[in-house]
Amino acid sequence: METKKLYYEDSHQKIFSATVTGCEETAKGWKITLDTTAFYPEGGGQPCDVGRLGESAVLDVQETDGNILHLCDKPLAVGSTVTGEIDWARRFDFMQQHSGEHMVSGVIHALYGYHNVGFHMGAEVVTIDFDGYIPPEGLAEIEEKVNAAIWENLPVKCFYATEETLKTLPYRRKKDLLPPVRLVEFPGIDLCACCGTQVKFTGEIGLVKLLSCVKFHEGVRIEMVCGERATKLLGKVYAQNKQVSQLFSAKILETGEAASRFSESLSVEKLRSAQLEKRLFATIAQTYAKKTLALHFEENLSPAQNRNLCDAIAEQTAMAVTLSGNDKTGYSLCIISRAEDAKALGQQLTARFSGNGGGKKEAFQGSLCATQKEISAFFRHIDENEK
Repeated sequence: METKKLYYEDSHQKIFSATVTGCEETAKGWKITLDTTAFYPEGGGQPCDVGRLGESAVLDVQETDGNILHLCDKPLAVGSTVTGEIDWARRFDFMQQHSGEHMVSGVIHALYGYHNVGFHMGAEVVTIDFDGYIPPEGLAEIEEKVNAAIWENLPVKCFYATEETLKTLPYRRKKDLLPPVRLVEFPGIDLCACCGTQVKFTGEIGLVKLLSCVKFHEGVRIEMVCGERATKLLGKVYAQNKQVSQLFSAKILETGEAASRFSESLSVEKLRSAQLEKRLFATIAQTYAKKTLALHFEENLSPAQNRNLCDAIAEQTAMAVTLSGNDKTGYSLCIISRAEDAKALGQQLTARFSGNGGGKKEAFQGSLCATQKEISAFFRHIDENEK
């Protein structure tokens, strides 16, 4: 006997009574079947409900051949009467997201003629895939029309349509369905085949916020949030923007302009810094002029800066070796030579001091786990051998 599905009769029913018709132990818990249930099973892009059946926690809900299987952490006696209670906050969140998705899809279909070809309700955002391109500037119009309809508090109608009725209805669907087909109608916005739970009035959705629209396959993927998710996200965004406004000494709605000005000034300072750095490195390089091998230690350089310094020194000497770091954390290494084998020397160093790196004959980069004293001693030993 198929389970009676209370969630289709009243999506807002939170508590119910049912008779236990089956209890089977599995590796993950007990699969419980009931004669009736308000627990929605996973399906149609909507996650399942969770909650409690008596003293047992409902961990997962799936549907098989019309029977609703409740995976629970404790067994229930077959034939007993049990009280079930769904996690209402979770259910209502899913209904807000699902109904919001319907309205967005309906508006996009009306404006562009595109079809919803994919839907996923994640823990943080909802993603919807469409089979056509939507320009970024189009999101504002879509969002405006959807929210205007939400605030009209339109009644949401869920009903089953017969084969004859279906022939007269322009409903959205992803594939052909056999009647009777369950339809969900948002007056003037959307009419679509759907097996999920929905709000009773659009006002319950509260708010829809479209977050992004990116190219996906032959169309686009839109990220969105609805209801409480949207208000929480916008609250976090406001808090972050308030911090930014304080840091930039700008009004809350002028942080974008302030950030743009800061970025421009930062670019100017980066260019100025790079020019000064180049002059500094050239000055350091002059101190090694005409030397056969130059070994130079410098603090607080990035690997790229260390490479630039080594390049400058290599213009003045046959073999340039630069290291940046400290005895505690180790050193980044760069070796550049116009005449000698930089790679061979780098391999000697990394083998000796438990380092790593790579390169070619002309240049080698890596890192060393050693002290400045140990590295300097290594090069003194090389110098003595050459003499």
